[in-house]
Amino acid sequence: MDFSIRAANVEDCKDIARMIMELAEYEKMADQVKVTQRDLEQDGFSKNPFFHGIVAEVPEQHRTKEGHTKIGYALYFYSYSSWIGRAVYMEDLYVMPEFRGKGIGKALMSKVAQLGLAAGCHQLNFTVLDWNKSSLDFYVSQGCVDVTASMGYHCMRCEGEALQNLAQP
Repeated sequence: MDFSIRAANVEDCKDIARMIMELAEYEKMADQVKVTQRDLEQDGFSKNPFFHGIVAEVPEQHRTKEGHTKIGYALYFYSYSSWIGRAVYMEDLYVMPEFRGKGIGKALMSKVAQLGLAAGCHQLNFTVLDWNKSSLDFYVSQGCVDVTASMGYHCMRCEGEALQNLAQP
């Protein structure tokens, strides 16, 4: 299938917001999504963006029945490891279901890896749900390692009231 991968721009935020909701529905967490198209525009395309994005696009003749040509995306940001230095964190990797198995997810992930290496990163980090066996198998097939299993790390989060309380002196 013919597709292209390119850097996201502010005009892509409507489609990225749509695909974020599709991903959340797939992960059975749609009620957790609070980010809006406007948030994406402000947070990804300001002077000091909080994230970067890439999109996968198909030609008009391959558009979805709803008319979409943007059929996948990855969001990522740069981070730092106190052990190895520069790293890139892939927040999302998503391809619409009817376009899976065609190399698009691999191309998106490969592009994030390329961008990370070009920025001097030594590591690509991301999370995947434990029940998502097809994604786990895909990542392992790409040479990725499940550090929860191999190193015993757990991904922790503090948000909402707990975050507010933690911020108190």
